[in-house]
Amino acid sequence: MMQDLSDFIQSKITIAASDLNNILSNFTEVVFDKGQFVLKRGQVADHYYYIKSGALRFYYGDFEEQLTAWVVVKGEFFTEISSLNPQIATRFNIEAIERTELLCIYKDDMDSLYQQIPTWQEFGRITWENMSIRMIDRIISFQTLSAEERYLEFMQDKELIKRVPVKQIASFLGVTPNALSRIRKNIK
Repeated sequence: MMQDLSDFIQSKITIAASDLNNILSNFTEVVFDKGQFVLKRGQVADHYYYIKSGALRFYYGDFEEQLTAWVVVKGEFFTEISSLNPQIATRFNIEAIERTELLCIYKDDMDSLYQQIPTWQEFGRITWENMSIRMIDRIISFQTLSAEERYLEFMQDKELIKRVPVKQIASFLGVTPNALSRIRKNIK
């Protein structure tokens, strides 16, 4: 159950087996079916997650106009950081876009492990540095690339293309579904 997470952690840091076992013992598995919410707008985040399988999207807006801000897939470690650390209500809904298995740990347990295990702090630093780089890259792509270039960049991730519905891809790229349809037609 925890082998994927164990491998993920060990790909980021060198850690003693006893410390790793202590960390893993704090995680629990939870499964979300397609369409179920990990977190809804207005709730306060209190967990960190590792995606064992599946995919989730962060979106905001109402039923009529949902704007996909972020997509996370198998093998990613994440949280809704803008809610978790200040402990304020989230602006996002986090929804399973397919059946998704998560390994989760409470914020308080994560904080306790940071205090107990210095190498776990290193894991957190590396994880959030990588997430920051990804966010910066996304901002820069919106500022410097055309919609077609953003789509071509998005298409590099073959797994994501298979999993995310076209309407959500359009929203993620900041275009309408009709505009995305034109882009796709022009590329073929």
